[in-house]
Amino acid sequence: MLRLNAEQRQMLIEKLPDAANLVMGALFLGQFLNERPFSLTLALSGIAAWIAFMIFALVVARGGERS
Repeated sequence: MLRLNAEQRQMLIEKLPDAANLVMGALFLGQFLNERPFSLTLALSGIAAWIAFMIFALVVARGGERS
């Protein structure tokens, strides 16, 4: 198990939503900037990754409250 101190946990909580937004921008919104046809698979992957990163941020934040 990865052990994080309070400062590391706080930084992870702050940066995971940024990473989620980056993934969403690249996989979902980025499709509108290229010449290829829209891919529902890529769009759903972007949305799923965004949700996963956000949930992970919430889990890390909640883990700090119990310690």
